[in-house]
Formats: sequence, C-alpha cells, structure tokens
Amino acid sequence: MSRVLIVDDAAFMRMMIKDILEKNGFEVVGEASNGFKAVEIYKNEKPDVVTMDITMPDMDGIEAVKAIREFDSNAKIIMCSAMGQQTMVMDAIRAGAKDFIVKPFQAERVLEAIRKAIG
Repeated sequence: MSRVLIVDDAAFMRMMIKDILEKNGFEVVGEASNGFKAVEIYKNEKPDVVTMDITMPDMDGIEAVKAIREFDSNAKIIMCSAMGQQTMVMDAIRAGAKDFIVKPFQAERVLEAIRKAIG
C-alpha cells in the first residue's frame, strides 16, 4: 500500500484528497497546512508520494519541494494548483516536482498522477 503525505493550507482540500486516496487503497500518513510542517512530516514518515499545494503561508509549496528534495533527491511530489498558476507550476517542476493537478480536483486525475509518480 502506497503512503501519501497531503499538504494544503485548506483543511477542506486535504479532506477531499484524503477521501479520494483512502477510497482507492492509499494510506494517508500525514497532513500538513504549510511547507515547514510538510518537510518535518516528510522526514519522519518518508511517504511514497506527496501532494503539495503551491500557495501556503509561512513556507510555500515551491520552497517545500526544494527542502524535501534536498533531504531526499528521489522524493515524488505532485503539485496542486489553482487555475492561473502556470508560472508557479513550472517553477515547482524545475524544483523537482513530478507532476501537477489542478483544483477543483477530479478523482481520476489525482489517482492517475499519483500512480504515475509512484511508477
């Protein structure tokens, strides 16, 4: 069973992704509402994949991707973006993110991105 860390400052968004994943046999090993917490949980849990929101307080998703990839160069991170964040998505991909999904989330797309990232 693949282990996932969900990172989003909106509890509702985390709940939505968690729901999609758990219904499809994934284990959610942690949730974080900002980049600092995400890095901390990543180091403790070493999840198989991370869903990472871009815009968050304290430490945004792009900074968090860099910090996680510094700790683990093989980290598999999927960015979650709102419409109109293409520039930030490209920054995140350059920082090492594997893929991105756009809000509002479609279950199929979320699952496809995660399965692809895990390989």
